[in-house]
Amino acid sequence: MAVSNTFQRDNPAINLGAEGSASLLEAIVHSSEDAIIAKDLDGIVTSWNPAATRIFGYQPEEIVGQSILKLIPRELEHQEPFILGKVRAGEQIAHFETERVRKDGRKIFVSLTISPVRDSRGNVIGVSKIARDITDRRQMEIARARLAAIVESADDAILSKDLNGTITSWNQAAERTFGYSEDEMVGASILTLVPEELHPEEQMILGKIRAGERIEHYETVRLAKDGTRMNVSLSISPLRNALGEVVGASKVLRDVTQRKRMEQSLVQAEKLSASGRMAASIAHEINNPLEAVLNLIYLARSNSSDGEVISYLNTAESELVRLSHIAKQTLGFYREQNSAAMVSLTELVGEVLKIYSSKLQEAGVKVETSFASARAVVVRKGELMQVVSNLVTNAMYAMTPGGTLRVTTEDGTCGDREAIVLSIEDNGRGIPAENLQKVFEPFFTTRGAIGTGIGLWVAKQFIAGHSGTIGVESSTDGVSHGTTFRIALPLENAYASDSAN
Repeated sequence: MAVSNTFQRDNPAINLGAEGSASLLEAIVHSSEDAIIAKDLDGIVTSWNPAATRIFGYQPEEIVGQSILKLIPRELEHQEPFILGKVRAGEQIAHFETERVRKDGRKIFVSLTISPVRDSRGNVIGVSKIARDITDRRQMEIARARLAAIVESADDAILSKDLNGTITSWNQAAERTFGYSEDEMVGASILTLVPEELHPEEQMILGKIRAGERIEHYETVRLAKDGTRMNVSLSISPLRNALGEVVGASKVLRDVTQRKRMEQSLVQAEKLSASGRMAASIAHEINNPLEAVLNLIYLARSNSSDGEVISYLNTAESELVRLSHIAKQTLGFYREQNSAAMVSLTELVGEVLKIYSSKLQEAGVKVETSFASARAVVVRKGELMQVVSNLVTNAMYAMTPGGTLRVTTEDGTCGDREAIVLSIEDNGRGIPAENLQKVFEPFFTTRGAIGTGIGLWVAKQFIAGHSGTIGVESSTDGVSHGTTFRIALPLENAYASDSAN
């Protein structure tokens, strides 16, 4: 037999004789798990083993003598002339992966190894074909590819890590979220993304993963490459090997920073709304006693001839009127009704320092002033007095038990406009760096029960209303500690325009 001769020639150590070789070869073909098929050079099937029946569904009598095209999808029939051409030229085709059709019409993936069959003179007289069903493997590969595509196209950061916290995969959304490339992060520790104070949190997470537990919607803070802190929501699942052992973790991370800000804004809005209602109630309730006190001051002044006492009474009356305005202005729900007027900022600051002089003295605060600007600006005087009063009071509390308050005015700029710049500087304990961005937020305070957290917020609203800016610099250094608030009031502002009209 030609096949037998070929088998012996390829395996020279085997010498069973023609009959023995044929029997051995037949047994191998019959017991093979792979389909072994022979066909002639016209593509007609000439032999068909039991594995071919299992894989393709045809019995030998149904397929032997039929064209091999019965097994090939119509759209792939062009492959057959190509294969026969290669075989006629004496070439072998190894591990050719393609699709074939079963008897029931179902398509399967196969890996083909196709070899020429030669006669005793070496002439190619047919084709032997070994077909292995790789449908399960290919479907798994397709599923993996589909999953990989989903992971890569996801809006959420998806990454995996081993049980030591070493990152093993990193998708494009993770790169967009954190700023690190895949090359930078695969092989790096997950702690790269975790703020130092939250490192113990990672040990807790890994402990739960080792125990096979899943963690869902865990909200925490992570670090971007540029150092930005972001609020994130984590869902973490254990990764298992074929034996079911936990070998790592997959992590889906969503940046919820904007959502958290919106939640905080809603909470603040509710606080502002409640405070507005409270402010309106307070303003209403204190009007009557204020009127009574103002009447008493009027009577005392009318019955006094002491110039110094009258001066004190005038100041008290002015402050009570301002108190009424402050109650109404609380949280910005009421704007000062008096028209804006041209005011010397230096004189206005002097008035405030005079009012607080006794308190500053009692607190052991030394006041230094440097008024280098004599220019006036159109402002709402009550609002500016409230701003300066708030800054002076804050400085006084920051310098307990004493220190130096330095107040200066000078000509400067606000953007591209001429302005008067007011600086209020103390050498108190300073504001920690992490709080500097929060000092102008409503309800933020570092003064515990004695602070409301609205003074600087209101101050910023008033300064903004004057087209100006207010900023803060601070240090908690043991030697050069202290805080400076700097206000720039442009000479040309909305109130100046109203006054001109």
